[in-house]
Amino acid sequence: MASKVTLSQTLGTDGNDYSHRQKIATHYQISATNKSRLKYCIFFHYLLFFVMLAKLSADILDHLDIFILEIEELQIPQPLWWEYIWCTSLLLSFLGLSALKKTKIKTLQKYMIGIILLGYGPLLYAIVYYFKDVWTYLTVGESEDIHLWQSLPYGVLWYGFILLASQVHSFSLYFSWNLLVAWKMRGAKKMD
Repeated sequence: MASKVTLSQTLGTDGNDYSHRQKIATHYQISATNKSRLKYCIFFHYLLFFVMLAKLSADILDHLDIFILEIEELQIPQPLWWEYIWCTSLLLSFLGLSALKKTKIKTLQKYMIGIILLGYGPLLYAIVYYFKDVWTYLTVGESEDIHLWQSLPYGVLWYGFILLASQVHSFSLYFSWNLLVAWKMRGAKKMD
């Protein structure tokens, strides 16, 4: 107990006089918090990758000449090139995790640039590509002129995926930016 006086303590102190020295520098707090949050974003990126992989499974199995009746019966539409390009953005997670582990500014910057190019780029293409179908479905409400899968509007399903993926990428970039600022602040204080 801190309030109990022992022989090793100076008389008149209860042990609380050192509490001002127990504070952690703010850039270390920011770094720890944002590292944890970025790891969660990378985890959600993996989950979205597995959703995309499930969608691409029919095409991948066709290229490997593997026939599974249950997957063929789903009649999954043929993938577009943007879906495969978006899947490559998962490789960037290894850059991000490496940057977090070793506190490397350059590696984290490469991760951020990669997310913008391989994450947002294909998503922007998909937004433009499916816009006509989504607009028709939302304004007219008819499903005769739009592409359907399992009686659901295909473009709207993709817009749901795009919304989730863009949120994950946005939060990843936000937490990465906070880490860059904290790490640069730490480097500036070392120089002083």
